[in-house]
Amino acid sequence: MAGSQIERAFSLLERLACEPRGLPMQSLADDLRIPKSATHRMLAELIRLGYVRQNPENSRYQLSTRLVAVGFRYLSSSGADVVQPILDRLAGESGELVRLGVIDGDRQTWIAKSQGARSGLRYDPDMGRDAPLFYTASGHAWLSSMSDAEALALVERQGIADPAQFGPNAPRDNIELLERLRLAREHGYAWVVESSALGMSALAAVVRHPLDGRVIGVLSIAGPTARLPEARIHELAPILLAAAAELSAASPASELFA
Repeated sequence: MAGSQIERAFSLLERLACEPRGLPMQSLADDLRIPKSATHRMLAELIRLGYVRQNPENSRYQLSTRLVAVGFRYLSSSGADVVQPILDRLAGESGELVRLGVIDGDRQTWIAKSQGARSGLRYDPDMGRDAPLFYTASGHAWLSSMSDAEALALVERQGIADPAQFGPNAPRDNIELLERLRLAREHGYAWVVESSALGMSALAAVVRHPLDGRVIGVLSIAGPTARLPEARIHELAPILLAAAAELSAASPASELFA
């Protein structure tokens, strides 16, 4: 790997950021194509500076919390949460309502939003509501990250409410729900058309913690079916997935995921 010493040092830090359990020196040297002797010197210096530590039980190298602390100090002084600009940009690009739900145990709660519609019908439910799992895109996106058995058990614990509240295309039973989840896994995102409500559509993707991969949130785009037919839903999917990946990377610096 060519590059300056500082470029190599940052490459080491970025590689360790992807491995919360740490890595042995040889793996770091091989992955980054840095000589083992140079890898050892850089790790020793990063340990001295407090950015890396060596686990005494298995000798693996891990990030310390110092780098995270630096980021938090910057964010606290900037006075802005990193999440909102991402939501605002996605809302502007899609022209629809963007919502972020966070995962807390068995609940997914909508806690942040940005409205992209500037005219016509604006779909804007209250924040703080738990996302219904059985018939919403946000619910399907989260459920699709689980096994079928786990998903059905979680739906049962939440309950399915009154079918009269659903849209005409809501799943009619668990078999239909599991088919929706299969499609969501296949595409990497979930979508519904007139499932949660008549005349409304949505698509959603999970946000994962960048270190351990667990689902920590769900990002969605929702709006009138007249503006969000299924073809438009799939056109918007790439920018939804890109925003979800950006939220994943930024999540350790956001109080919303704390």
